[in-house]
Amino acid sequence: MHPDRPTLTQVQIIRSLADALTWLERELSWGVPAQELRALTGRIGELYAAMITRGQMALAPNQRGYDVVSAEGEHISVKTITTSAHVSFNAATYEHVDRIMILRINVDPAGDEGVSIEEVIDKPAGEFLKLCKKHPDGLRYTPARRKLTPEEGAQPQNLRITARAAYDGHELVRYENGAIGVLKDGKPLSINVKGFLRPIAAELGIASEHDATLLLTTRQLGSAVIRALNLLEERPAAKPTGRARAATTVKRDGRR
Repeated sequence: MHPDRPTLTQVQIIRSLADALTWLERELSWGVPAQELRALTGRIGELYAAMITRGQMALAPNQRGYDVVSAEGEHISVKTITTSAHVSFNAATYEHVDRIMILRINVDPAGDEGVSIEEVIDKPAGEFLKLCKKHPDGLRYTPARRKLTPEEGAQPQNLRITARAAYDGHELVRYENGAIGVLKDGKPLSINVKGFLRPIAAELGIASEHDATLLLTTRQLGSAVIRALNLLEERPAAKPTGRARAATTVKRDGRR
């Protein structure tokens, strides 16, 4: 590294990454498409790579083909994508790279789960080269499509169910990764999970449909609904009043 360049501590890198993610979420909330924020998403990817490798940023963006130098001295080329169908590399500077990292910035379509960083590729440069195709503009790699979450209708694979509750012929489940799903006859439904939960939450008195949209994520709302339904099932018969009475008269099958 350059002797005059200040060395960032891990804490400084982590804080910078958090600040950059916060700024990205703010831009997205203003309606700016993620693909128009390439400079910001690129910096997020570089900070993330520096964080997990305990490394430092290169002297200049894309210096001699690499962006981060790891604690072990590896020169890492970091590519950060959002909706890109392919990733290109400069064949002329590829020889200076020891490691390739491709990261994807995922934005929740519903807008309530925030932004996450997915590691698409993390391989030695020589091994990664075998996955690339030659192209007029250099080397090109086509990443796999982003995997759907259970909230987006994905079929969970090998995920244990940690909580469940029945409602109106459906079963609400929480998987071990925190995702919420809706089952019908034991099979996951490809539906808008949060949209399914809102009226149930309002009926149970957890939150109005408007409040639930603004204040709770799908996972938070789902966990609260499952917990409330199970508490109603366990609660001894009583004569509640007001909203509490309306909530406790909801049966697990959804009928009053």
